[in-house]
Amino acid sequence: MAIPRRLKAGQTRSGWAKTIEPWTAVVDRQLQGREQGWMGGWAIALSLVMVLWTIGAAPAWAALPAGNAITDGKALLRYSLPIDNVPIRKVQSEVESIAGSLRAKRWSPVATSLKTADRTVTYKRDQILAAVRPDRQEAAAQKLDQISETIAKAQAAVETKNKSTVWELRREILDAVGAIEADMVQGFPFEVPAQYANLPQLKGRATIEIETSKGSVTVMVDGYSAPVTAGNFVDLVQRGFYDGLPFTRAEDSYVLQFGDPAGPAEGFIDPKTNEYRAIPLEILASGDKEPTYGITLEDAGRYGDLPVLPFSSYGALAMARPEPDPDGGSSQVFFFLFEPELTPAGANLLDGRYAVFGYSISDAKAVLDKIRPGDKVVKATVVDGLENLVQPS
Repeated sequence: MAIPRRLKAGQTRSGWAKTIEPWTAVVDRQLQGREQGWMGGWAIALSLVMVLWTIGAAPAWAALPAGNAITDGKALLRYSLPIDNVPIRKVQSEVESIAGSLRAKRWSPVATSLKTADRTVTYKRDQILAAVRPDRQEAAAQKLDQISETIAKAQAAVETKNKSTVWELRREILDAVGAIEADMVQGFPFEVPAQYANLPQLKGRATIEIETSKGSVTVMVDGYSAPVTAGNFVDLVQRGFYDGLPFTRAEDSYVLQFGDPAGPAEGFIDPKTNEYRAIPLEILASGDKEPTYGITLEDAGRYGDLPVLPFSSYGALAMARPEPDPDGGSSQVFFFLFEPELTPAGANLLDGRYAVFGYSISDAKAVLDKIRPGDKVVKATVVDGLENLVQPS
């Protein structure tokens, strides 16, 4: 893999020296090790963003306020579902919005949002249920009843200003909302290009438990947005491919990378073909009906477009690849350790260059922060959604 050009130690470029020296040090760290060609490029891109910001030349999409970006993995997964039911989205947004007010102990806006959500569930019930698949409507009706009951409990907790209880009830409401939204998806929303018919595809979602030497993390991978990338990962998990493999890169506030097998190959060699399984770069941009394949959004001239699955949540799971080859990924993946001060949500150069295909849905930070190079994936297991994996015929 080619090493990207960089400044040598002590080298300066006119007035940039003091501004970029700390960030060239970051780049130096990113370029160490055998995997440098896989992730070094994004580190340089990230560093350049920070340099440009410091000297006043912000990226084209810097106008997107970081405070308005969604940084919760579960929320990103809810919003990425291919549905358009306005009432259930209203319930979701109202309940999600109380987070900021809760942190500031502003109880009046919390009460208002809960009241609006409750009224929406009550008066738009039929419209919500009409969008649910027929075989799931009874379960959805029970979930709506549960939501109403939980909102009532949350309203009572607001009256007593019990912050911790409201937080927990908020989580319960949103989990129920997410379950209803998942039951609204009517079949798979698009056709994957025929050229990728030889690859496993995930026609829906799957939940994976990844047991590491420092604890377990649960992730949900999203085949609705990245069917080929997610399908490849689920297939490799099911094969036991990742079991026992080490974390080969662990950079604070950046990435945890794993999936490099022993031996000269840097990815999965399919035993049926004895060939390297190459996975195309696969990115679903906001507003699109199907993903873009084989090209970064930047190279496609879509500088201001953001992916449906962005790098804005701690524990985002993405496909690693050689920097020069958008279709060179295989088995190596990485957790993105989102740090808002270093990689502002909606304003970093990973979005559109690398493919996120899932998010952690457990308390990932407590585990991932402890992992260092040499720590291992003890075992990865598909705990739900294996029926959505479609193998090539």
